[in-house]
Amino acid sequence: MEKKISVCLTFDFDAISLWLGGFHATSLSAISRGEFGRVGAERLIAMLREWGIKSTWFVPGHSAETYPHIIEALMTDGHEIGNHGYLHTRPKDAEDEAEILDRGNEVLTRMTGHRPLGHRSPGAGLSYNMVDLLHDRGFLYDSSLMGDDFSPYYLRSGDNPSNDGPYIFGKDIDVVEIPFTWGLDDFPAFEYFSSRNGIQQGLSSPNAVYDIWAGDFDYLHDRLGEGVYTLTMHPQVIGRGHRLLMLERLVRHIGSHRGIEFTTMANVARSWKESHPLSSRDAN
Repeated sequence: MEKKISVCLTFDFDAISLWLGGFHATSLSAISRGEFGRVGAERLIAMLREWGIKSTWFVPGHSAETYPHIIEALMTDGHEIGNHGYLHTRPKDAEDEAEILDRGNEVLTRMTGHRPLGHRSPGAGLSYNMVDLLHDRGFLYDSSLMGDDFSPYYLRSGDNPSNDGPYIFGKDIDVVEIPFTWGLDDFPAFEYFSSRNGIQQGLSSPNAVYDIWAGDFDYLHDRLGEGVYTLTMHPQVIGRGHRLLMLERLVRHIGSHRGIEFTTMANVARSWKESHPLSSRDAN
């Protein structure tokens, strides 16, 4: 079987916005953990340049405005920059949700010169309302859901989550979903933090994480032969030395296989839409 694997290295450049928004931090020690995101981002950009790989970065507007030189470096090297809200936090209501999405769009459009094509919801908190917002604002794709692992699909509008009957699926809309999974995400594996809800231990051995990440790739390549392999990483997490060495090892492993291409999520979404057209009857 001829292999056809798209590999997307994606980075959520949450930086300080995660600690201010998601964790409501007031401690300078906590905030400085986000500040390390700048260090990790610079290391990653240099490594990606050395490898000749184009990647996708989801950037909150707050991070873009705080670290404009990172945005400039990403643009210079030809990486894709997607919408990740403004501050890395959960919206209060539908109106707040639209405002956060639009503010992120405004910042990235102003700083990059073009509107983002992709979106990833902060903390994987995509709502039913956000699906319609993404469609109305002309997004090409989203990467926040886990309804598949290696196969993109179209987002749906109008799902009915009934508790006393079967889940009712809505209609497909013209926004591609490129799924992610926490199993291919560095934050739960590596990041330690405590909150009123308990402790996330993190701090896993890079060798253990390598086995998981490489194992999923090997299954996709050897058993399925076609699909999209998406890694979700955070510069403030993966950017530590021993973890970068693990990522380098993984990239070498993936690159040793035939039929693979490192590419951006926008390229994947365009290609997938061409081969899986949404009929005008189904499109909203």
